[in-house]
Amino acid sequence: MSEYFKDKETSALKNRAVYVGIFVAVVFFTLAVRLWFLQIKEGEYYAELAKSNRIRTVKSPAPRGMIYDRVGVKLVDNRPGFDLYLVPEDVLDWVKTKEQINDILDVEPEAVQEKLDQAEDRPPFQAIKLKEDLSWEETVRIESSKFEMPGVILEVSPKRNYIFGEAFSHLIGYLGEINEKETKEFKNDKNYAPGDLIGKYGMEKSFEPDLKGVDGAKEIEVDALGRKIKLANWTPPYPGNDIKLTIDIKAQMAAWAAMDGKAGAVVAMEPQTGRILAIVSAPAFDPNALSSGISAEDWNDLIENPLNIFNNRPIQGLYPPASTFKPVHAAAALEEKVITPKTMIYSGPSFRFANRDYRDWQEKGHGIINVHRAIVESSDTFFYQVGLKLGVDRLAVYSKSFGFGRKTGIQLPNEKPGVVPSTAWKRAALKTRWYDGETISASVGQGYMLATPLQLASAYAAIASGGTIYAPQLVEEIRSPMGTLLKQFVPRQTGRLAISEETLGEVKDALEGVVNEDGGTARFLSYANLKIAGKTGTAQVTKLIKRERNVLKIPYEYRDHAWFAGYAPYDDPKIAVAVIVEHGGFGASSAAPVARDIFKAFLGADDKDAGQKPGLTPDRDILQTREPPTLPSPARGVEPLQGEEKWKESSETKKPPEKPEENGDGISD
Repeated sequence: MSEYFKDKETSALKNRAVYVGIFVAVVFFTLAVRLWFLQIKEGEYYAELAKSNRIRTVKSPAPRGMIYDRVGVKLVDNRPGFDLYLVPEDVLDWVKTKEQINDILDVEPEAVQEKLDQAEDRPPFQAIKLKEDLSWEETVRIESSKFEMPGVILEVSPKRNYIFGEAFSHLIGYLGEINEKETKEFKNDKNYAPGDLIGKYGMEKSFEPDLKGVDGAKEIEVDALGRKIKLANWTPPYPGNDIKLTIDIKAQMAAWAAMDGKAGAVVAMEPQTGRILAIVSAPAFDPNALSSGISAEDWNDLIENPLNIFNNRPIQGLYPPASTFKPVHAAAALEEKVITPKTMIYSGPSFRFANRDYRDWQEKGHGIINVHRAIVESSDTFFYQVGLKLGVDRLAVYSKSFGFGRKTGIQLPNEKPGVVPSTAWKRAALKTRWYDGETISASVGQGYMLATPLQLASAYAAIASGGTIYAPQLVEEIRSPMGTLLKQFVPRQTGRLAISEETLGEVKDALEGVVNEDGGTARFLSYANLKIAGKTGTAQVTKLIKRERNVLKIPYEYRDHAWFAGYAPYDDPKIAVAVIVEHGGFGASSAAPVARDIFKAFLGADDKDAGQKPGLTPDRDILQTREPPTLPSPARGVEPLQGEEKWKESSETKKPPEKPEENGDGISD
């Protein structure tokens, strides 16, 4: 019996041993499988995860490409600056960290959270840029407090340096932090991430793909609190490409200096190539301040400035070309045989049409004159009569052949096409018929006619070149950081003036006479010894109830815009210039001196040869102001021009105005 129980007990022990063995085998098998899974199948993943616990990846921004003028003068380069990054996974106390960042950098906790939300799709432990280009004081305070703020990292990166500041701001533009729309646009480009800087304006925007380099990365080893220990690895960035412009630094700086205290625009270009030599919009902004980041208050001050600082006037400003349009009108009338060079017309102090008097700027009129003298003296009543014979539709055809009414194709964003009025245009835009009185306004470049300074410069360059129209060119070449030529730009012909050589010759002779003949509206320019040919113009802003020759007595807002367009030397043109001075009063006294300074700078005239004849004043004894522009309240003696002004403000013709006022005031050039 005892043996029976002993055998049964032995059998039970054996069974237990088998079960234990099976259990141990299962456990070891499970451990082996798990070990295989962790070490082999997912080994690389967990190795990277372990590495990320001690390694922080920070983007190493690439330096943007340099920008030079035509002879190699550096206009834009890069400087070192400090950026603040944050690794959310390393932050121990969010409330405390956000408060410290706000105290040191004046960055609200809401702004920090917004940055975090924008980067929610980032890989774990990847740093987020919180603020760009810290000041030296901010950098010192962050550095001294970094042990109290786990997760905060300071890094040095290249920052844009606009060497000539405001003088090139509308041309070159500025950088800004990439926004949500741009982030979506570049979502497939790994070179862009929230917090990055991107071209926002001007050439920085137009040539973003060329100027933007390829970012690198830094792998930083940190301790248990996320504090930097050492640089573990670095993938260096590759700089952006360099751009050489067509701009002549002497002409550009002369234009900028001459526009000091004025609002308006300057465009200078080579007649034989279309290369832009100078392009200025005034007033301007500080691109260095914008690229470094400004406060919301300062930004609002800029965008709400009544002088519309961000309007790139050379390509976006729309103005009646006024008397600078008369050579185009003359060319059309000569080509259509409406007049000949010998046709004599009485140009009195006024021209009566449809029971209304359309006055000339010259109170006594000009007498019986031909088209040459009509351009030289800038007769209004001569062109009133010729314009009625020619008709607005034929005038429109020739205006378009000179490049008006369409974009020039310059390498800058948001260019505006302007307006060339015609009967068909008015029916389409205003849903009404054309009136002959409107032809009178159009004949002297007023009414619905609107042009940009660039279009006017291009038209006069075409006259100077012998009739060839070139696309405005801003870039000569693009080179790699190593100096390899990647792309070279050449002059591109876009059309020819639809006039004969004989007609073109008549126009050029008249433009030469404006400066070099007695009675010419820009006669004073002849004493600069620069062989200038050109035309002055004065575009009405208001309808004057009473003619006022002293512009100081007219509130700034109601003074007329001043034009000058021309080229030099007239026997071998090297440069064509168009100048608009908003509310400048008179073209001869306000715009022409600006053009003279540009001609002098570019052509290298000696000061002793560039003076004016004693006793001869550019404004013909009309007072000229240099006071800073202000926006006054309405005053007696002026009446706003409703039609033209509203049409001008509606640059893309949102809602056209009613019938505009005709030019009945005979404004002096």
